[in-house]
Amino acid sequence: MPIEDADGLRRILGYDRVAVVGASTSHEKAAHIVPAYLQRHGYELRPVNPTADEIFGTRASDSLADVTETIDVVEIFRPSEEVPAIVAQALARDDVKAIWMQPGIRNDAATRKAEAAGLDVVEDRCMKVEHGQLIRHPMD
Repeated sequence: MPIEDADGLRRILGYDRVAVVGASTSHEKAAHIVPAYLQRHGYELRPVNPTADEIFGTRASDSLADVTETIDVVEIFRPSEEVPAIVAQALARDDVKAIWMQPGIRNDAATRKAEAAGLDVVEDRCMKVEHGQLIRHPMD
């Protein structure tokens, strides 16, 4: 079952290295707004976008497999039908602890595969919203 309880979400939000698959250079898109918020709150971002050279001041990788830095969480901003391939790339690594699918994104088969491999999975939730509700201090 995907993580839905506050303690499980807090645990995942406690990791600090996030690969953002589908990160956008367009400032008005959620795939830019959400990771930019996370970066402002101390997360180390690893943007994945084959059409961009740099996002958030960091070199963008063409795929999750091309990210050379350590990853804790794979945050997905891609259509649900692309999730199985992204999860397969995450499972090929030995550093990923969690998969986070943004609102509107879910894939039951990929979720089951990731969970069977021991990863935590969040579906159809916004990392920014959950961080704001569960982690961020009122004075931030």
